[in-house]
Amino acid sequence: MFTHNLAIGVIGGVLTATVLFARRVAHLVTMTRIVAPDGDHVTYEVHGELFFASSNDLVSQFRYSEDPAWVVIDLSGAHVWDASTVAALDAVVFKYERRGTTVDVLGLNEYSAAMLERLDGKIPSMH
Repeated sequence: MFTHNLAIGVIGGVLTATVLFARRVAHLVTMTRIVAPDGDHVTYEVHGELFFASSNDLVSQFRYSEDPAWVVIDLSGAHVWDASTVAALDAVVFKYERRGTTVDVLGLNEYSAAMLERLDGKIPSMH
């Protein structure tokens, strides 16, 4: 035992549990890539909780060089929790825009749409 102070032990335990939980749920985000039958666009369906621990993985899951000139990111199965996710989505949109690709972000729940609008306003389409 490092201390006889119960409050310090409880705080340490809560912090440890929080970190372990964040690491565990960070890997529960899934993304499915669906190419339209005519090949004119690609839809990425994102499912899971998007927050600081899962945002970095999100950016690396897109196939920027393989995708056509129109990309749809469907977040109807996801929830945006924090500013790091907004920054990650901005990075995705920016990478596509540099390639001349049009990006539509769809399916945001009310909280996620409000967060994106409040923190950014740059993401093209929030239906």
